[in-house]
Amino acid sequence: MKTIIQSIRALLVFTVLTGALYPLVITLAAYAFPAKANGSLITVDGKTVGSTLFAQKTEGPRYFWPRPSGAEFATVASGASNKGPTSADLVKAIAERRAKFGADAPAEMIAASGSGLDPHISPEAAQQQVARVASERKIPAEKVTALVAQHTEAPQFGIFGEPRVNVLTLNLALDAIR
Repeated sequence: MKTIIQSIRALLVFTVLTGALYPLVITLAAYAFPAKANGSLITVDGKTVGSTLFAQKTEGPRYFWPRPSGAEFATVASGASNKGPTSADLVKAIAERRAKFGADAPAEMIAASGSGLDPHISPEAAQQQVARVASERKIPAEKVTALVAQHTEAPQFGIFGEPRVNVLTLNLALDAIR
């Protein structure tokens, strides 16, 4: 009988902790950080244009391009393809990407993102696109290079990861140039 009473007490304690207190703490945290809780959405002139957490497909020559997506930027069905090195489709896709980005393109611009949703590219991948973007927009390359530098994020907490550039925020900053 003692074991049953202890089990019921444990059930009640964990029900209160995980069924009431934990959801309450998470809900309060969401109120403290509403932008993060709502998906880090970016709005321009009252219209949602994207999220800083997910890559958006951008192919126009006036814009910086994100890394390729194996999921075709589908946020509902993220994930890489399961194509191996002998896949004719993969060989063709890589050849097309090499033609698009050039023979000296960073590997990230040739190989698809593991999740298919990575919103960042390396500063090197952004620098490689500066000449095209500046030419298409008819603005000095130095101005575009400075914009890339302004939008280069440091590693997380200064130690985790590599420097990176969020493609959506960089493209929005480009659009803001008049």
